[in-house]
Amino acid sequence: MSLLSKIEWTDATWNPVRGCTKISPGCKHCYAERFAERFRGVKGHPFEQGFDLLLVPKKLGEPLRWSESRMVFVNSMSDLFQDGVPVKYIEKVAETMRLANWHTYQVLTKRSQRLRELLSGPLRTAAKDAHIWWGVSVEDRKYGLPRIADLQAAPAAVRFLSVEPLLEDLGNLPLRGISWVIVGGESGPGARPMKEEWVLSIREQCKAANVPFFFKQWGGVRKKTTGRTLRGRTYDGFPARVRNPTLPTLLRLKHALEIEDAGLVQLV
Repeated sequence: MSLLSKIEWTDATWNPVRGCTKISPGCKHCYAERFAERFRGVKGHPFEQGFDLLLVPKKLGEPLRWSESRMVFVNSMSDLFQDGVPVKYIEKVAETMRLANWHTYQVLTKRSQRLRELLSGPLRTAAKDAHIWWGVSVEDRKYGLPRIADLQAAPAAVRFLSVEPLLEDLGNLPLRGISWVIVGGESGPGARPMKEEWVLSIREQCKAANVPFFFKQWGGVRKKTTGRTLRGRTYDGFPARVRNPTLPTLLRLKHALEIEDAGLVQLV
């Protein structure tokens, strides 16, 4: 868990799952893979296994140990809805999010079909919670736009789009039922360029649809030098957040231990 995330649109990250596989062009220069593979084979390191899929039950209860309310990006180093993550384990992640409801959770996936199926089934109760935001990545028309349709078909209280890395002009975005849009360019080695007109088009569509718009970055090899202002302005739009009271300390710790123990049993 990172309590001070450098990701502009969240406060913290929570990774009860590590590792992933590439499924679309947006994955080509995955920052999480690049980071994790640096530590493959380093004994005792959290990413000793590199970017191979790993369930981490001891992390399941972490948000319950936080008393202060935060926005929490769920699985910044993975994808909760990849095929290798058992449904029962995903349910434990959702159980934590429901119990620790003084936080706001941002769950982002490229596996939109599985997201739709589970939010319509085993996760249908969590789908209705306004403190849990469910999102899909949208990098292009071929792979990204169909994910939006899956998200819109899911019975989620709050839906969002992470349009990053934006790789082409997306045309008309279907924004019905969408509560938030993040846009950003690719960063790091081999970063593919993003054109201003693509970003402006999305900004104007969000404005017309009254959808909060967040411009994360221009990206590039050195993203700090390119910044995150668009036409001289910073865009930091967010949906309204639900404010729930924090549970008493002993009850929080009890729930955390129970969920972690249950997660360990699943792996035996």
